[in-house]
Amino acid sequence: MTRPTPHVRADYPYHHPTPTRWADNDVYGHVNNVTYYAYFDTAVNAYLAARGALDLHAGSVIGLVVETGCAYFAPAAFPDALSVGVRVARVGTSSVRYELAVFRGADEAACAQGYFVHVYVDRATRRPTALPDALRAALEALRL
Repeated sequence: MTRPTPHVRADYPYHHPTPTRWADNDVYGHVNNVTYYAYFDTAVNAYLAARGALDLHAGSVIGLVVETGCAYFAPAAFPDALSVGVRVARVGTSSVRYELAVFRGADEAACAQGYFVHVYVDRATRRPTALPDALRAALEALRL
């Protein structure tokens, strides 16, 4: 397996400020690996909600994560101020592949980067559905 090279801030069109919390640290004194996935999810959903592309509580379409991955390059720890870069690698009929990177303070290189794939489904039936126009437009603004 080839280890990826850390991306830089300019590789991502949107950055979501993400402060660390005391509870993010694990017994080893750094942000626990699973916490990065929460950062990713928060950044994507905050972006979509702010653009009116996703109604988190009452919308008829919701995104379900079906695949994830993350590579770690350097530790982050409370009280680091982080930023999560978000970009879109692929948009399908009902799915999207987000690529994300976590940046510490003013560091230009990512301390972690990963991806996740959302399949958008009807909230009631949980069956895949075409991306609504507002969602597709918000995603296209993040395309590579």
